[in-house]
Amino acid sequence: MSDDAVFRRLSESIIHEGYVWNLAVAEFRAPDGSTFTRDIVRSPGAVGVVPLVFDAEGNPSVVLVSQYRPPYERTVIEIPAGMRDIAGEEPAEVARRELIEEAGLAAEHLELLTEIYPSPGMTDSVTTLFLATGCTPVPHDRQGPEEEHMAVLHVPLDEALAMVERGEIADAKSVVALLLTDRRFRASDHPSSAG
Repeated sequence: MSDDAVFRRLSESIIHEGYVWNLAVAEFRAPDGSTFTRDIVRSPGAVGVVPLVFDAEGNPSVVLVSQYRPPYERTVIEIPAGMRDIAGEEPAEVARRELIEEAGLAAEHLELLTEIYPSPGMTDSVTTLFLATGCTPVPHDRQGPEEEHMAVLHVPLDEALAMVERGEIADAKSVVALLLTDRRFRASDHPSSAG
């Protein structure tokens, strides 16, 4: 592919610097030589983590949170998650920290599920999704009013999947992570609460 057959960013200006996100206006050249501008939310990225726990009979459940989300002006059910807002912190460490903060759980094992682009039309954010097993209760460390008022939900894995199908769980990272967790669980030898 020749240079004139690819998109290229020509310039970019930050027009707003926020606490976590910056808003940029960037100019691009299209393969036909025309130029266009786009607003882009520059983000450090985020993580999400599915805590998979088991009852005495080995039945799988997931731990979800229900918290108020100001952009939607409603409560949203989702997996524990958070921004990569500490410079240099690895995604797995962010996942461990957020799991403690939001759900009051420490994970013995973290397994990478995937990375997703949550909204490629407006942001460069990448969300890294993990599966957590061997979870034990610890004191939570909630940050901000939304987290202080959140509810922690223990939901059988099959019911969480049914909630996705009914549209009760519509958060994109949670939908993807729950579906991948189910696939991973069914393809394995049913991981135990220790693994």
